[in-house]
Amino acid sequence: MIPIDSLIPFFMASLLLALVPGPDNIFVMTQSALHGKLSGLVVTLGLCTGLVVHTTAVAFGVAAVFKASALAFTMLKSIGAAYLIYLAYQAFRASAADIKGDKEGQLSLRKLYVRGIIMNITNPKVSIFFLAFLPQFADPKKGSLTIQMIVLGNIFILATILIFGIISLMAGALGQWLTRSTRAQIYMNRMAGTVFGCLALKLITTER
Repeated sequence: MIPIDSLIPFFMASLLLALVPGPDNIFVMTQSALHGKLSGLVVTLGLCTGLVVHTTAVAFGVAAVFKASALAFTMLKSIGAAYLIYLAYQAFRASAADIKGDKEGQLSLRKLYVRGIIMNITNPKVSIFFLAFLPQFADPKKGSLTIQMIVLGNIFILATILIFGIISLMAGALGQWLTRSTRAQIYMNRMAGTVFGCLALKLITTER
């Protein structure tokens, strides 16, 4: 069992890391502003589902493959960058009517959830970050390292949900105000496309 004096610093560090501007929280902010608070929360759940995958990968040593293999790392980040470019293309070609339409269907929420998962799991840097970060708070003397990794990963996910949830609510409120204007809706979509393009560029130029 991980002692409480290790869990509290880990949780506080996780909250701070979730606050640091990065691809995931920028992604949540953009989607919340475009599609509303609920959509931002759904994207957050998708991203955190991806974190479950990364936690499992680290717990069972799979992340070490991406750290050791340049080919595996390059392939995964290329897939992620290609997906972000696709999202950028969709955002640039969408009209104000498309934005309103996206807000109404359950299918769009499913798409946003899947979008969050893909966004997260195709970033190999997350697994490598977990591989470097989680073991610092684990102790072989306290029991199974695999179980400790899973516990720490879940705590990190909880911190992420809290911070990203707040971001979703704040950005969603701003988005509701902006979407009263058709011109603002189109502008927001262009901004989202630019963000996706920048994230794709950042991912593809990332080194191990």
